[in-house]
Amino acid sequence: MLKKLLKPKIEELIKQKDWRRLKQVLSTWPGPDTADLLESLEQEDMVIVFRLLPRQLAADVFSEIDVDKQTDLLQQISNERIRDIISELAPDDRTELFEELPGKITQRILNLLPPEDRKETLQLLGYPEDSLGRLMTPDYVAIRAYWTIQEALEHIRQYGRDAETINMVYVVDENGHLIDDIPLRRLILADPQHKVESIMDKRFIAILASEDQEQGIKIIEQYNLVALPVVDSENVLLGIVTVDDILDVLEEEITEDVQKGASVAPLDMSYSAVSAWRLYHKRIVWLLLLAFAGFLSGNVIAAFEETIGTIIALAFFIPVLIGTGGNTGTQSATLIIRAIATGDLTLKKWFSVMKKELLVGILLGTSLGVVLYLLSYFWKGNPEISLVVGMSVVAIALCANLVGSLLPIVLTKLKLDPAVVSSPLITTIMDVTGLLIYFSIAIWLLKV
Repeated sequence: MLKKLLKPKIEELIKQKDWRRLKQVLSTWPGPDTADLLESLEQEDMVIVFRLLPRQLAADVFSEIDVDKQTDLLQQISNERIRDIISELAPDDRTELFEELPGKITQRILNLLPPEDRKETLQLLGYPEDSLGRLMTPDYVAIRAYWTIQEALEHIRQYGRDAETINMVYVVDENGHLIDDIPLRRLILADPQHKVESIMDKRFIAILASEDQEQGIKIIEQYNLVALPVVDSENVLLGIVTVDDILDVLEEEITEDVQKGASVAPLDMSYSAVSAWRLYHKRIVWLLLLAFAGFLSGNVIAAFEETIGTIIALAFFIPVLIGTGGNTGTQSATLIIRAIATGDLTLKKWFSVMKKELLVGILLGTSLGVVLYLLSYFWKGNPEISLVVGMSVVAIALCANLVGSLLPIVLTKLKLDPAVVSSPLITTIMDVTGLLIYFSIAIWLLKV
């Protein structure tokens, strides 16, 4: 809203080349609003406006804009300005930037960084993609067990200003091994003359840097943590992952699952930033596969052409039957995929899932079967065809419920993402299966 109201004023100041007034206006804006403004400007104006930002504000704004715009800015501004911006970025934001920038620009930036920043960045980049090592920041406060509470608090005052968070303080030994985490409140309320070890309980939660980010999300959710310490295989404290970082990852994971659920390959960037050509590539493969699978439905209908020709009325109920199968399977798959994602359902419970969904499928199928039997009877007045429709719905709903619930479990067992069991895929599977069930029952009951 702020951007919308003030953008005309900003454009007028640029046109008038009133840089002093423009700088005053921008210095009062929140970082996210300034980032939105920059992304809406032409490239030349974007660079001018960005150059006017104070150093710290520039770093905050830079971390908020899309990677394509970041690349444009880095190509236009001076080496000295780049060094200042990158140095002011938080280590985890800097790592995310380097992962997405073109190789030549990444190399240029690394050469501009001070040695300590360069070493820190390269260390973070050494961890597998989507691991917590890529997400962690080394900006935390660590103290020693043999210090007094007073010494620990003085250390926090001296070094806590640049830390990602000081809500939790970490206790390490001489070799950097994590031995405890202590809430800041406990330190403040303790006797200043007592040793830090006097308030330690040595009960803490930590995670390996090589672990997947999704595992970090589960641990932070399970234990309601503000920050999660990240260690190596020898329990040396490497960094921390804070809840705001986890929320960003969680949003990305949910977005990715939603995109997969619509049979779209994950975009890996915002919709506004992605090009039409890239959108085409992300969507066409799945659409071709689903279109090919759709031919299977046509083949099934062609195989039963004689049956349909004998009783034309059978064709009238094809849409509702295959639609019911697709909807039922999608409902079941969605529930199971979400239960797996939240940790509510484990693979060991597959048999209980099958029993539950078998019962639910029978109940759903019976209810739908009765309703569709009556509707088809009132519509066509043929009890035999109505019986075929009713029985088919029972069988299709039962089958769809089992397929929708068990397929995500099977994929998870095979170490595949269950989100690929998307709504279009389930619908396509049940189109073919539903038609086979329908015509098989019709041939059996009607003797055609």
